[in-house]
Amino acid sequence: MRVVRVGETEITLLGTAHVSRTSAEEVARVLAEGDFDAVAVELCPARHSALTRPDVWGQTDLFRVLRDGRAGMLAASLALGAYQQRLAEQFGIEPGAEMRTAIDGALERHLPVLLIDRDIGVTMKRVYRNVPWWQRFGLLGGLLGSVVSREQVSEAEIERLKEGDILETTFAEFADRDKALYGPLIDERDRYMVARLCEEAQEGGHRRILAVVGAGHLAGMAGYLEQGAGCDQPREQQRALEQFPAPARWPKVLPWLIVAIILAGFAIGFSRSPELGRMMVWDWILINGVLSALGATIAGAHPVTIMAAFLAAPWTSLNPMIGASMVAGAVEVWLRKPRVEDFHRLRSDVTTWRGWWRNRVSRTLLVFFLAGFGSSIGTYVAGFRIYDRLLGG
Repeated sequence: MRVVRVGETEITLLGTAHVSRTSAEEVARVLAEGDFDAVAVELCPARHSALTRPDVWGQTDLFRVLRDGRAGMLAASLALGAYQQRLAEQFGIEPGAEMRTAIDGALERHLPVLLIDRDIGVTMKRVYRNVPWWQRFGLLGGLLGSVVSREQVSEAEIERLKEGDILETTFAEFADRDKALYGPLIDERDRYMVARLCEEAQEGGHRRILAVVGAGHLAGMAGYLEQGAGCDQPREQQRALEQFPAPARWPKVLPWLIVAIILAGFAIGFSRSPELGRMMVWDWILINGVLSALGATIAGAHPVTIMAAFLAAPWTSLNPMIGASMVAGAVEVWLRKPRVEDFHRLRSDVTTWRGWWRNRVSRTLLVFFLAGFGSSIGTYVAGFRIYDRLLGG
C-alpha cells in the first residue's frame, strides 16, 4: 500500500492480486479502518458492467456487433473471459473478487465508485496496433489457444497473477513481455489511471481516495503521482492515451490492388477468347464460393447460410467494402437468433472446443470468421488459377 498526496487530496493506492482471497479481505479491512470519501477501482465501464451485471451479455445486439466490425473485439473479450474461467476453476475464487469487494464496500458506505481504467477495447486495439503485423498472427493464435486449454496455470503464471494484472497475465501466457506489449498493457494504463485520479481530485472535490488496483500497477502509478505527471490537463492526457495509432496504408490499398489485378486478368482473357474469359469467370466463382462455403460448413452454419456464403463470396471478393463474412454472419444471425440462455452460458461454453460450436453466439462468430477466411484464401487461389490459364494460353 502506498499513500501519495496530490495537492489537497490524499490518494491511498492498494495493490491487489486478482486471484487472492487475502486481497479481497485486505480491501474490506482498509475500507473499514479508513476514512475515505471515494473509492476508485481498476475497471472501465465495460468491465464494471460485466462484473456487476451478469446478464449484460444478454443485451448484446450480435448483428450490430458484426455490422460495426466489432466481432474481433467480442471474440477477444470472450477469450479473456475463458481464461478467467480457468483461473476460477483452479483457484476456487472468481478473478476480480477484490474489485467487487471494493464496489460493495463503497456502496454500503454511500461512497462514489470511480472507474479509472481505460476501456478494455481501446487497450486491446492499442496492443494489436503496437506489435508488428507479422507478430499479430502469433498473438491471435495464442489467444485462441488459451481459450480452450485445459492445462493448469503454471507457477510462473501464478507469480505474474500475484503482481495483479489480469490483462497482462492473459497475454503473457503466450507472448514475451516485450516493450510492444508492456507499453499499452501496463505503462499506458498507469498513466491513464493517474490522470483519472487527478481529474477526480480536481473536479470531484474528493480529498481521501482509496484506489484499488493490481499490484503490478502500484509502483508505476505511485511514481507518476509523486512526479505530478498526469495532473496537468488530465483530460487531454486521457484523450491522447485513447487514440489509436495510425494504421499502415498498405492494408487498405492491397485489397483494391488485388481487385484491379483480377479484373485486368478477366479483361485479358476475354480479349484473347470469350471461351477463355468464361472459364476464368467460372474458376473465380467456384473457387471463391466453394472455399467460403467450406469455411461456413466447418463452423456448423445453417445450410442456407452455407449457400449464402457460396453465392456472396465471388462478388464480395471484388468489393473490399463488404465481405463474405458479413453476409454469412448476418444470414446466420437471422436464421438462428441467439437465445437468452446462449448469452448466459457464453462464458462457460467458450472454454471448450465443443462449446464454441454448441453456443449460437460463438458459433455465429465462427461462421463470420471462417466464411471470410475461406473467401480470402479463395481470392488468392482463384487469382493464381486465372493467371495460370493466361500464361498457359
